[in-house]
Amino acid sequence: MKGSEFIRGVYSIANPQMGRTRADKPYLRCLIGDRTGDVPGRLWSLDDNFTMPPEGFVMLEGETQTYQGEIQLILKWIRPYEPRLEELRDLIPSSERPSEDMFADLVKMLETVKHPAMKALAQVYLEDEHLMAAFKKAPAAKSVHHAFLGGLLEHTLNLLNLANAVCPLYPKINRDIVMLGLFLHDLGKTRELVYDKVFGYSDQGELIGHVVEGAVMLHDKAHEVMATKGVRLPPNALLVLQHIIISHHGVPEFGAAKVPMTPEAILVSMLDNVDAKTCMALAETRSGHAANSETGGNFTEKIWALDTKLFKPDPLK
Repeated sequence: MKGSEFIRGVYSIANPQMGRTRADKPYLRCLIGDRTGDVPGRLWSLDDNFTMPPEGFVMLEGETQTYQGEIQLILKWIRPYEPRLEELRDLIPSSERPSEDMFADLVKMLETVKHPAMKALAQVYLEDEHLMAAFKKAPAAKSVHHAFLGGLLEHTLNLLNLANAVCPLYPKINRDIVMLGLFLHDLGKTRELVYDKVFGYSDQGELIGHVVEGAVMLHDKAHEVMATKGVRLPPNALLVLQHIIISHHGVPEFGAAKVPMTPEAILVSMLDNVDAKTCMALAETRSGHAANSETGGNFTEKIWALDTKLFKPDPLK
């Protein structure tokens, strides 16, 4: 979307709320988006028959404008809409790579794990068809990084590729633990997030969260390995893998239940941060849906998740 552009069509709507103007008149504020991203939406004139549209999809008409350096959409009218299946891909952000291709690459990476118990544990997860179907589809977050269908799988595959490159530099690191830890660290997001319409949090996500979900899931899968594969995990394997899951956010203020306390947990947390922040920065500066790309100037607005504004131009172009 650009400044002063007429818009009419089907879009997603998130976080619709009623606000009050300085003159104490009600107005609608929301986020309007499609697969390329979203922008703030405002409907200033509400008649007596106006009904708040629910999160999901809407048909609308409006005009974009620049306000305080950002694009926003001034709505003329808006109403709920149930999109056809073929319309959904244009409405919900999706990975540029097919999920099946990424999943095949991920399976090949996990096949490089050598310890029999770790291979058996990975296999138990991969054989869970319901979980893997969700894993292929889920975003990695509601917003911030890899917030698109297939984003969780893409993020996890990126991390496995990073670990494959980095682990040889540290011969004493336990590569199998790092690879399993990265595979498992965010799988709780398949239960934390909802992504059939606009992205949001499930009741489990609000009340429990993916860190605890992932640790509980691992406890159950460890018992399943023994029951179905006849393989017992080494005494500390379950403990350190659960520690990786609950510590991968690094510090408590970012959601970690514990700070990383093993070499493998430290590496997992740092690689997770590398991929999340790098992809976040690229999305804000070098992608077609960069929210600030149409507002001019060499810098974005402050990106709160990165605690800074970003220099947008590619320095060699």
